[in-house]
Amino acid sequence: MEPKAQGDALSQFVKVRPRLFGIAYRILGSAAEAEDIVQDVWLRWQGANRSAVLDPPAFPAAATTRLAINLAQSARSRRETYVGPWLPEPVDTSADPQLGAERGEALEFAVLLLLEKLSPTERAAYVLREAFDYPYRQIAEILQLEEANTRQLVTRARQHITDGRRAPVSSAEQRRLLEAFIAAAQKGDLAALETLFASDVVSYSDGGGVVNAARAPIAGRERVAKFITAFASHFWTGVTLTSIQTNGQSSVLISRDGAVVTVATIDASAEGIGQILWMMRPSKLNAIAKSYETRINRDLQTP
Repeated sequence: MEPKAQGDALSQFVKVRPRLFGIAYRILGSAAEAEDIVQDVWLRWQGANRSAVLDPPAFPAAATTRLAINLAQSARSRRETYVGPWLPEPVDTSADPQLGAERGEALEFAVLLLLEKLSPTERAAYVLREAFDYPYRQIAEILQLEEANTRQLVTRARQHITDGRRAPVSSAEQRRLLEAFIAAAQKGDLAALETLFASDVVSYSDGGGVVNAARAPIAGRERVAKFITAFASHFWTGVTLTSIQTNGQSSVLISRDGAVVTVATIDASAEGIGQILWMMRPSKLNAIAKSYETRINRDLQTP
């Protein structure tokens, strides 16, 4: 490829890269897999006859979506043998709260978990429509379906999300509840924890069998409160807590001896905290740790 052509290809790709990562991540719930797909699409874009591409931004978006659907189909069988609850890999959204999309839809952990129960094609249709505002005609072309079928996929996915989740609280209230939860958890304050929880609260710990974590969800106000107070005396000893934003919502980064060991966050409604998410598998924390370190170093260098 001529240097100028390569430069043009790169500049075109850089413009759409955040969107490509955002599409792949929402479909897969994995930043590492999304990065692999974006790299694959870049190689395909380099080798494509771009003079014959009528809509340059559409080509990599379609390729990204199809590759993500294929990978999501194989990921389903892998997750059947996953040790303990599977949670999405957290991504740092401090700089881009919507992660390359027109809207921040299909980014919060609670929604990603609900999307996991849909087929990969349903998931993709919902993501393209709700987060990126693609017209139904274009979604149908990407998915190689009839437009009417595409509309049905999006409608089913919307209903699934609505049925599976209570109306969330505002971002400010979510942050307040998270801070109150962390304070009560550190103290092992059983009564304070119970007042924060919805009656059907569930705690999910994703250690992937690599680190010590609960291998089944803990459900119910009393059970979750007792579970959290049981490990308060040792879990919070010697840790550093940092408030961060992951997946467009307030979270807490927990470090020990300079290494990130957990990202914790909550999902809440008017009834209280409904989900507590502990992301502890080391491989899922690498990207968020690097992003946070980069941001800290940049802030330190800024006069």
